[in-house]
Amino acid sequence: MLDVGHTARSPGAKSARGVDEFDFNLRLAKQIDQALLEAGFAKTVLMVSDGRANRSLYARTARANDLSANLLLSIHHDAVPDRFLERWEYNGKRRGFSDRFKGHSIFVSQDNPDPKDSLLFASMLGQQLKARDLEYTPHYTESFMGRWRRALLDADAGVYRYDTLFVLKKAQMPAVLLEAGSIVNRDEELVMASPERQQLISAAVVDAVNSFCTAQSDKPALKIAQRSKARHVLSAQSHRRARERTAKTTPSTPTPQSLLDIH
Repeated sequence: MLDVGHTARSPGAKSARGVDEFDFNLRLAKQIDQALLEAGFAKTVLMVSDGRANRSLYARTARANDLSANLLLSIHHDAVPDRFLERWEYNGKRRGFSDRFKGHSIFVSQDNPDPKDSLLFASMLGQQLKARDLEYTPHYTESFMGRWRRALLDADAGVYRYDTLFVLKKAQMPAVLLEAGSIVNRDEELVMASPERQQLISAAVVDAVNSFCTAQSDKPALKIAQRSKARHVLSAQSHRRARERTAKTTPSTPTPQSLLDIH
């Protein structure tokens, strides 16, 4: 399952040129979805949520759990804490930017029910990105990041530990969050918007998913998303039923937001 980070109403970060993170997330997720379908992963589901941030988080994890997905990949684009932002003028408006950091990052939660396989896929994805000469950003390990500082679980593949990310923690399957690149970096924003970079990342995801499924094939108790020549996509009716189930799902005992980070 591909989770498009944020929503149109809660669009996440603003890029250096004022574009919503949600727009970047949606474009890249659609490209990855198409690449997975073309590679034969016929049961890939693209999950686009709406509404406010908190409510959409519950809806996204509820839908993934309801559909019994085998793997969840949440697509995001990175920014920086406000104190690192500088100002420039673009198209007559003052915008925030930071050219200090660039590169992708991958996160997993040790509080996910399957942290071992979450880390396995995350490392596979990081290695595939590395094989395409894409570098992860190391700045999350630095003390100046304060409360955003994260421990590296795989220093070769760029996988960080982030236990309190809501979608990763509450998903009942291996779950990974990809920050594909920094959209507040003025040069990297342009690169991230290019079809060439989106296709490169999509190819890395396809190869990582293929490797993950191959590794899982020795586990007979698990349902694996195998390659299939026959295309099968959710019908409009099944999409509608899934949305209706999601809309009806509300948390009986909400988790205190101080214990979870929104993404």
